[in-house]
Amino acid sequence: MKHLDTTAPDFETRFAALLDEARETTARVDAAVAGIIADVRARGDAALVDLTARFDAWTPRDASALRVSAEEIEAADARIPPDRRAALNMAAERIEAFHRAQLPADLEMKDAAGLTLGMRWGALDAVGIYVPGGKAAYPSSVLMNAIPARAAGVGRIAMCVPTPGGELNPLVLAAARRAGVTEVYRLGGAQAVAAMAWGTASIAPVDRIVGPGNAYVAEAKRQVFGRVGIDSIAGPSEVVVIADAGNDPRHVAVDLLAQAEHDESAQSILVTPDAALAAAVAAAVEEELRSLPRAAIAAESWRRHGAIVLVRDLDEAAALTNRLAPEHLQLMVEQPRALLAQIRHAGAAFLGRFCPEAVGDYVAGPNHVLPTGRTARFASGLSVFDFLKRTTWVEADAAALAAVGPAAVVLGEAEGLTAHARSVALRLGG
Repeated sequence: MKHLDTTAPDFETRFAALLDEARETTARVDAAVAGIIADVRARGDAALVDLTARFDAWTPRDASALRVSAEEIEAADARIPPDRRAALNMAAERIEAFHRAQLPADLEMKDAAGLTLGMRWGALDAVGIYVPGGKAAYPSSVLMNAIPARAAGVGRIAMCVPTPGGELNPLVLAAARRAGVTEVYRLGGAQAVAAMAWGTASIAPVDRIVGPGNAYVAEAKRQVFGRVGIDSIAGPSEVVVIADAGNDPRHVAVDLLAQAEHDESAQSILVTPDAALAAAVAAAVEEELRSLPRAAIAAESWRRHGAIVLVRDLDEAAALTNRLAPEHLQLMVEQPRALLAQIRHAGAAFLGRFCPEAVGDYVAGPNHVLPTGRTARFASGLSVFDFLKRTTWVEADAAALAAVGPAAVVLGEAEGLTAHARSVALRLGG
């Protein structure tokens, strides 16, 4: 774990190295993914069956077996323990309420020239959701990816989830039911992305694919972009915690480890003006690791990529955070809103001593699909806008065209596009 101090002569060099640190060391899989996509395009359902047998250790009798039936989903939902059902319902309701509140209004205006100008919003027809599978279950990913699509008005939401051995986690199916998913497929990896992008006899293509996955899924999304839209190519998770002396060191330590336990490439950074807190948090992290079930993962993340940055004051903390542009930002200070006003670049911010980032992962309401790897400098988290598109429109009568048309004729002729200019000039009587 790195200790940095802004008063040290070598701080800028060390901080630049922290910014440029490569946290992904996955092997190149572009050729393998291209081969899988080509196979799915060429052989369709037959390729899906073969690839599922190869990668997921079970052989569907045919492509129809990939589809999870409504009866299976209902049966899985019925097996959910009451406390998990209640938590899932609360999360779904809060996520939906926040995303419905984002829905934009159409625009219509009449300008001084007499033209009526407008912009309307419309939902995509079909969206594909990729949800990681295997030993872990991520119902929160189902809710966060599917509910904004439903709130936007998407009519068809297809979900692919890998199922080693053919088994699906009931909680994932229960989340899909609450999120408005209309189709669920036992299908993972690059082949799932290819099927959703290009379509097969049994899986109709979609317009946009969202959701996290492994290196093969990320590369497949990259390769099908253009055929369909995608949300982003997500990297390892990260958090920056800005904390002052008024915090319990154990709270800060556990918040840092909440990111570190994701995987060995995750990054947790504490920024503080208080040297005593910095030392206490470092000690508390080591103590918490003794009892953490995923201690091996969290410890590797913390020791390889973690950092504690000692700053002169909170103004300096804000300036450094803007350079880090973190996925998650916790402001554990006396006046978090005032500090937030100084920060331009962060995927999501969590304000105050009683607002850990984990609340945002599950039940707060805003989306947990966020820009990673400093891309918060130019990107935003998932929202209803990812499932909407804009159409502008113009309406003009003769008088309005007479007011603006001559300038269009001049510009068309200047660009050498005679038919452009003539299409306006004819209506002007020229």
